[in-house]
Amino acid sequence: MPQLFGTQYTKQQLLELVGDMTQLAGARRAELVEGNERGSDLIEVFNASGLCFSILSGRSLDVASAHYKGMSLGFRGSTGDVGPAFYEPQGYGWMRGFFGGLVTSCGMIFTGHPEVDPEEEDEELGLHGRLSFIPAKGVAAECAWEGENYIVRVRGKMREAVVFGTNLELSREISTVLGEKCLRIHDRIENLSVDPSPLMFVYHTNPGFPILDAGSRVLINSEKSTEWLEDQDVSPEDYTVALEPQQEAHDDVYIHRPIADAEGNVHVGLINDRLQFGLYWKFPIEEMPIVTHWQHFHRGTYVTGIEPGNVSMLGRSWNRKHGYLEYIQPGEVREFHLEIGILEGESEIRALEQRIGG
Repeated sequence: MPQLFGTQYTKQQLLELVGDMTQLAGARRAELVEGNERGSDLIEVFNASGLCFSILSGRSLDVASAHYKGMSLGFRGSTGDVGPAFYEPQGYGWMRGFFGGLVTSCGMIFTGHPEVDPEEEDEELGLHGRLSFIPAKGVAAECAWEGENYIVRVRGKMREAVVFGTNLELSREISTVLGEKCLRIHDRIENLSVDPSPLMFVYHTNPGFPILDAGSRVLINSEKSTEWLEDQDVSPEDYTVALEPQQEAHDDVYIHRPIADAEGNVHVGLINDRLQFGLYWKFPIEEMPIVTHWQHFHRGTYVTGIEPGNVSMLGRSWNRKHGYLEYIQPGEVREFHLEIGILEGESEIRALEQRIGG
């Protein structure tokens, strides 16, 4: 039963109060037509809980922006929602279309800085792979009652393929339930080729101001955390607290091996104690045993990254060396589930702290 505006409602009560359910939740499709945003397309999802977000069907059904009661949840890059036709695959060209947003998908066969893998393609693999620039097919935006819950769902398929090589298909569903302060992503990757393929799949989520601010805290229970340059162990004191915007651009990247709860789920949080507000991430450790944690506390591009995946964002060589590089066999299907939600008020923040600390 939906909890709205401090009251719990039955389906029948809500149907008596509104002329159409789009008054309370829904999804509207639109077209982006100006400049290099052409082709990105747009699906705006609205939930009367206060959660609203934008999905780009021309960009792998990624979540380009998100808000809660008017408060932005993610960093927005200066490029805008660049359409897929403007993708620059070489080297660091990916950055010319990095809108940031709440979710940017990386993979499916590579994530990391540009790299040549002599054991596979033996050619340069561009930054973070092609997935985010692949348009979705068979896109559907549906809203329906399921029992006493009203659910908004967006679906579509993306295929990363090359003749005589890779042929991976990603089926994605993004959903939110009326009255809830979270969205859920369910991804299903199938190898349609006759050959095995590397599988590198990471959710590049990008919190920004105002959740990210000086003193904001990252909550994660990790059995081992290392930094990216020397692969040295680090402690929570090295990565937990965000700095204010810095004069000089600098990146820190940490690789966490998180600890799951009794149900096998990992929980991560980003908390702004001044606002008593935050975000949480929840996902099965069997599907995603690594969290890459990026810090870029530079003035004008003030962002952090919470990036769960089946591999780290450090490329083929690092993941092969550390035993994380995986292959998906012909006909095999791999599934990934990610929930991202709001933490509002001291009680919700303390409950997550206890869950992670326990």
